[in-house]
Amino acid sequence: MRLTKYKSEMKKLINGLIILAWLGMQIQDVYGQRIEKNKTYKVIAIQDGDTYDILVDKTTMRIRMDGIDAPEKGMPFYKVAKQFLASMCFGKMLRIEVKSTDRHGRTVARAFLSDGRDLSQEMLRAGLAWHFVKYSKDKTLASLELAARKQQVGIWSNPNPMSPWENRRLHRKG
Repeated sequence: MRLTKYKSEMKKLINGLIILAWLGMQIQDVYGQRIEKNKTYKVIAIQDGDTYDILVDKTTMRIRMDGIDAPEKGMPFYKVAKQFLASMCFGKMLRIEVKSTDRHGRTVARAFLSDGRDLSQEMLRAGLAWHFVKYSKDKTLASLELAARKQQVGIWSNPNPMSPWENRRLHRKG
């Protein structure tokens, strides 16, 4: 009887330690590399139309752009979105405002060019991303997507573009 109780208590302790370790990693992902307010960071790589890498204290940090979702690899406008983002920020210094960490461990952030322009807004204005309403209620982003749709620029030149989240859902189903 005591052995069963001991095993049960040990299992609870181990599960608790696992949860604490996981929470610690989540906090480390956002704050461990010390993104500081009013400091700028150099963009060193572009992953796709909504993800890029910056240099923080000689370490690479992956940034997922807040509030938008750009075409996935293999989708129409994937390369155009990636190239546009690169032309906007590759090799440049950005001011980063961390919002959260996503389920893949990436830092989700808004980024601003030296002239104050918001990269998420610029991607929407160019018609190269969707407003990611599942994670963002930003009215400015919503209105920029609507304006791009009306002007039929970028992805909106296609009469019925498939959203990245729909594309991912279909690929998961197989």
